[in-house]
Amino acid sequence: MRVTGLDALPNGRFLLKGYGAEDEKNAQIYGRDGRRRSSFEMGRGIEFMMADRRHHVWSAYFDEGVFSGDPISANGVVRWDSGGNQQWGYSPPKGVRPIDDVYAFNVDDGVAWASYYNYPTFPLLEARTDGRIRLRKTPVVAPRGMAVHGDEIVMLGGNRQQDRLHRCHMTESEVLLIEEACLTFPNGTPLKQYARPVGRGRHLYLYGKTRRQWYVMEI
Repeated sequence: MRVTGLDALPNGRFLLKGYGAEDEKNAQIYGRDGRRRSSFEMGRGIEFMMADRRHHVWSAYFDEGVFSGDPISANGVVRWDSGGNQQWGYSPPKGVRPIDDVYAFNVDDGVAWASYYNYPTFPLLEARTDGRIRLRKTPVVAPRGMAVHGDEIVMLGGNRQQDRLHRCHMTESEVLLIEEACLTFPNGTPLKQYARPVGRGRHLYLYGKTRRQWYVMEI
């Protein structure tokens, strides 16, 4: 298997996604002893794959997967159990267009947030494991990463400005911009180019020129 992503599962297990032989599933679960426990098909065009500490796995997809004809990817956002069984897939409310492409993703215990393209807007989806979902209008176009805590959300990037932070307040139906700032590394170096950030609850993880050193932004 050519691994393109991984995440840790509870009980010391690991979830890998990637490519292999035609008869191989593109998601595989391994135990702490290095032996494969199971494999399953997670769909095409996986942009994000993240697990939480409550034995949930979330996957989100970009447009080439959503419009590939694959029934899993067509949901845009999908939730699995830690054994690879699909539990939920996003279905938009009546009158709302489906997900075209997920741009930013954040996962916390029992909840996921997705900023996705829905021509011509970028709504924020909040999906909880108890079945509740909420859509909010946002003023930020195409963010790269998000940190969420309570009713506060900070979006990084967006509006064609890679280093711009947008601190916002979430109401029942929309995201309201409070202030903007430029994010730099601790030494003051401008944050102009970076790999896709990892958002976990109130933390946003980034690394600079090397993957050996990570930086954490917390709200």
